[in-house]
Amino acid sequence: MNLNYGPEYKNFKKEVISFCKKWEGVHFVDEAKSPLTPITKVGGKKITRTEWQSILIKEGYFARSIPKEYGGYGGESDVIKNRIIASEFSNHGVPSPMSGQGIDMLVPTLLELGTEQQKKEYIEKTLLGEIIWCQGYSEPNAGSDLASLQTKGELVDGNWVINGQKIWTSTAQYSQMMFCLVRTEPEAKKHAGISYLLIPMETPGIEIRPLVDMTLKAGFNEVFFTNVTIPEANIVGKRGEGWAVANATLTHERGSLTNPNATMNRVNSLINIMKKETINGKKLIDIPVYRDKLMTLQAKVMAFQSNSLRVLSAKLNPGQDVKMAGMIQKYYGTELRHELEGFAVDVMGEIGTLYESSPHLRDKGSWQFLYMYYLGLIIGGGTSQIQKNIIAERGLGMPREPKVQEA
Repeated sequence: MNLNYGPEYKNFKKEVISFCKKWEGVHFVDEAKSPLTPITKVGGKKITRTEWQSILIKEGYFARSIPKEYGGYGGESDVIKNRIIASEFSNHGVPSPMSGQGIDMLVPTLLELGTEQQKKEYIEKTLLGEIIWCQGYSEPNAGSDLASLQTKGELVDGNWVINGQKIWTSTAQYSQMMFCLVRTEPEAKKHAGISYLLIPMETPGIEIRPLVDMTLKAGFNEVFFTNVTIPEANIVGKRGEGWAVANATLTHERGSLTNPNATMNRVNSLINIMKKETINGKKLIDIPVYRDKLMTLQAKVMAFQSNSLRVLSAKLNPGQDVKMAGMIQKYYGTELRHELEGFAVDVMGEIGTLYESSPHLRDKGSWQFLYMYYLGLIIGGGTSQIQKNIIAERGLGMPREPKVQEA
């Protein structure tokens, strides 16, 4: 593989660097608040995240390959340019574009399978952060075996009437919309009787109950549907064929959970901590056992980035199936990120055990929070155990796991 940039990419890199220098020092005031929280530029200028998204799209640094008629930049997909953008944004501390379930998962699903009306109604507003989405997949008795879901959707007088419950629904309490799997064909086999619906969260009959997880935040929610009524047109794909649509979304989800560039950003943040923090007057970066572990993690992340480029390249070449590679990315990426965050907690010693409001927290406690958060992502989006089973059986051709005989 030739990793040298040609003249075209060298010029593009100069353009990106120039843009980044213009916006160095921009930062989000509070990541936990609304997507419209202002970000402050050095000198007192304030813009909203929506305005920031709009700037990035206009410059071609976000939504590059999404058509202009749907709110994107309208350019060609280019793996190397995408890598240059991510790398230089990281190097200059410029905020990355917004991400999330709507942008990373629903938008590519609608581009592939949505109607023209759905594309025009939802994609641009989602890219700008004007619509936040949540995912209604898991249920109390349908987690890893998602096709066992029982939330029902009945077509009555041109409307879907939905009854049931979802659980582990991230960001439901902040979302305006949900893409949701419901059983619309109760007599069909479980994979064949599911439809993929788009549900406004302000629809009467929806109740949201936040669930506090081990991060001490309400990262998840229970969502209850009681005679929730939405238009018949709010379906993606055909009735009863939602499982295929859901799998398209899951493919994008697994990739979005493990951004290798974001992981490298965390490595760089960890290096900065290790250059500042000391033990008995000695910088952490100068302690051999810590430095060796850091170098091991750096090597893993660099390999992860390279493999991500291989997957992206394969996606651009017709006829190459990257589903298995996506599962490997999800499995390895979440495990690696959890290892990285945990190492940061370890090297900070007593400071690493602090949480929430301690005045001695480093980076606002993000290392402790994300250590717990990524333990959850090892489970979410398909557990590591499930991923390894699929990789072994479908990717490596190993025998299927034996089923326990019923008595």
